[in-house]
Amino acid sequence: MGFNGIAAAAGTWELGDLTVNRLGFGAMRLTGSAAFHLGAPRGREQSIAVLRRAVELGVNHIDTAAFYFSALRSANELINRALAPYPDGLVIVPKVGPRRDESGGWATWATPEELRGQVEENIRQLGVDHLDVVNLRVNRTGSIAEHFGALADLRKEGLVRHLGVSNVSVKQLAEAQDIAPVVCVQNRYGIDTRPADSEEVLRVCGEQGIAFVPFFAIAGEGREQGAPATHDAAVTEIARAHGATPAQVRLAWTLHQGPHVLAIPGTGDPAHLEQNVAAAALRLSAADLTRLSSLPSGDPQRLPRP
Repeated sequence: MGFNGIAAAAGTWELGDLTVNRLGFGAMRLTGSAAFHLGAPRGREQSIAVLRRAVELGVNHIDTAAFYFSALRSANELINRALAPYPDGLVIVPKVGPRRDESGGWATWATPEELRGQVEENIRQLGVDHLDVVNLRVNRTGSIAEHFGALADLRKEGLVRHLGVSNVSVKQLAEAQDIAPVVCVQNRYGIDTRPADSEEVLRVCGEQGIAFVPFFAIAGEGREQGAPATHDAAVTEIARAHGATPAQVRLAWTLHQGPHVLAIPGTGDPAHLEQNVAAAALRLSAADLTRLSSLPSGDPQRLPRP
């Protein structure tokens, strides 16, 4: 099938040899999980319907992870149930690295040797024979060479086609690039949540042709809780002027940061899905962008979460 719906309005980018629309979808919020502060999940059939509708709207880039689960839902299982057999051109991008214990609480980070099992578990849950792209989610301290090297070995074996990294510094990105090509960087970034080095990471990715994929672009300081209940006056006023929602303005601002910038908003609500995807067509003026970019941004120093 083609992916020419409204999600294509923001254009495309290449993840290695895979073409994706810049407006994608994040599956974390479908699960409902105390570990992610998400509360109760939506109904299973509604979550399945949201995934199918996302693809109908042209979404062909889905972010997920085997550790996106709750007592009731698994993101990968929902994706498998909703979309398999997968249409040609659909790119599903799991993350590996963090570990959760049997109760769902956060355990330790995976060792390099344990990453094979995490990759194989994502393959099993999604019902595929390899992963098109896998992101290594890391702690923002220290070397990532051993972990990324382990994934590079799996790439050579054919279990993984392309590699990405998440929550990295410029130094860690360079370290990974010395081992194997990196096609995407998934870091926290938004109008009001830009860590100190985020502009440098964004710039380096653009210079090297690497996709920059912000997470929590809508949620900002709300993180897992979703879109904030209140927005800065500038966001609200610009949204009103465009006949848009504040969340759409946040997504549009994200996509305006460069042709290599992607967006992966997540939701379990069908109406919010339609609004999020429609943000691909929202064009902000230079004055809008300047005003939004001048808003204060936080540099949160918190325990990294996936």
